Amino acid sequence: MIQQFCLRRPLWSFLAAVLTLALFFSLTNKAQLNGPSLGRRSMHAALNNINNATLGFEKIFVVGLPERTDRRDGLTFQADLSNLKIEFIDGVKDDQIATKAIPIDEGGLTIKPAEVGCWRGHMNAIAEVIRQNLTSVLILEDDADWDVRIHDQLRDFALSTRALIQPLAGSSPSSPVYADPTFLDPSQRDPREISFDSLPNTVLPRQSPYGDDWDLLWVGNCGLHFPFASSKTIPKGRVIHRDDKTVAPKKDLWSINKPFTLVDDYPAHTRAVSHAQEGVCTLGYALSHRGARRIMQEVALKPVTDAYDILLRFFCEGTHGRRKGVCVAPQPPYFHHHRPAGPRSSMSDIGNHGDDFSKESRTDMVRWSVRLNSDLIIDGRTDYVEQYPDA
Repeated sequence: MIQQFCLRRPLWSFLAAVLTLALFFSLTNKAQLNGPSLGRRSMHAALNNINNATLGFEKIFVVGLPERTDRRDGLTFQADLSNLKIEFIDGVKDDQIATKAIPIDEGGLTIKPAEVGCWRGHMNAIAEVIRQNLTSVLILEDDADWDVRIHDQLRDFALSTRALIQPLAGSSPSSPVYADPTFLDPSQRDPREISFDSLPNTVLPRQSPYGDDWDLLWVGNCGLHFPFASSKTIPKGRVIHRDDKTVAPKKDLWSINKPFTLVDDYPAHTRAVSHAQEGVCTLGYALSHRGARRIMQEVALKPVTDAYDILLRFFCEGTHGRRKGVCVAPQPPYFHHHRPAGPRSSMSDIGNHGDDFSKESRTDMVRWSVRLNSDLIIDGRTDYVEQYPDA
């Protein structure tokens, strides 16, 4: 009897293997038939990461001088109201930096001492990205504020960045095709305008909800230009989001860069996303791990010839001896300066804002400011105060 059973074991093993293979191919065929819906679920799952406590990045760092406890209190408070998790990176004063530790060229050090400290504080934050092996990080300065709807805003931003830097779905990995043809050939002069209401179907990103091929997302700035037609290194594509209700009226928008093409050429409540040209201010920016490595090489270890935001500009444009990075930015930005009531001299640790006294707090260009709606948020209300109402 035992001998007969042993003789039948190969037959039972064979039948079990056949059944297993049949089940496998059945499930595989179903997966193939359901591919598009699975893709959509994967896309939404990746976008949903933006709703987490770090806005889809691995961490959020805040750079600022430790003695500015007023600002640390403010950022801690705002982050809690927005269900965000932040970590502080101590800023640095110039007298804490050894002169020999500052890379210079033959012209010597020509920038302000406070600008040297700012550069070093941000370099310390970027060194932490590398040391901790973070996939990505959002770096804010300690006077930043944002809209109550920041998660929704950055979800729209992620869809826009993908349209600019992800290959089109179905294109060959060995020869990818992009919705913006200037991504591969920036020497083309004509911009490719993509409507946010009809975004292309792109390859789902594997590393970040914002896409796979970026170094820096300049989400908090004081202005920038659309890429110049004459640029041979910066792609010209732009995503135009018309009727974005989170954008302040034209009269309340401003940019250090002139002309302000977004206001001059587009209707009210338009937000644009493009590659960065002549960016100013480092109020908020995200880095991929690759971006952190590149900035360490191009900005930390090469001569500190200019203020930090200008060095980032050189990096994004591939000029002044810096290797070019992939930098994408919104206009207007999502993060901007909060200017509390009090002495204007306390508004900056770098620039001079005079000795006047501000009687009211405000946040530049942010319609539903978290800071200015804090009382309502604490009380669980949603009838938020509109800082920049339409006329």
